[in-house]
Amino acid sequence: MKTPAKTAVTFLVATLALVFASSSLGGEPNKRRGQVYFKMVCTQCHVQTAEKTIPPNARTMAEWDAYMSTDQHDGSGSSEPTVSYYTSTAYRESVKDSNKAAKKFLKLPADQIYADVTAFVVGGARDSDTPASCN
Repeated sequence: MKTPAKTAVTFLVATLALVFASSSLGGEPNKRRGQVYFKMVCTQCHVQTAEKTIPPNARTMAEWDAYMSTDQHDGSGSSEPTVSYYTSTAYRESVKDSNKAAKKFLKLPADQIYADVTAFVVGGARDSDTPASCN
């Protein structure tokens, strides 16, 4: 027969496991995961294509918020026109063999990765409390 203390401990362990699972697999934007994705996927591609890397501290919070809200990556036609394409499952699938972050986050929903990257760039803007670079 379980004692009230054992029942409470079991409940606490189960609750913590559920909270950990939901926070690691989606839900609220995860700025840290967005940082990893941005630095390992976005920055890597910009460097490889000889485009200028754009660190979060190159723009203000309002500028990043507007950029991510409009979802317009490139108007030149030289690449995919939306930012969301680069967080899509299809894109991550296409680069997973050469990019560890794309492979690691392959099972996450695209909108979650997009929210994570948005949290990182807005939170790392030059006028934020924690400006971030690509280094």
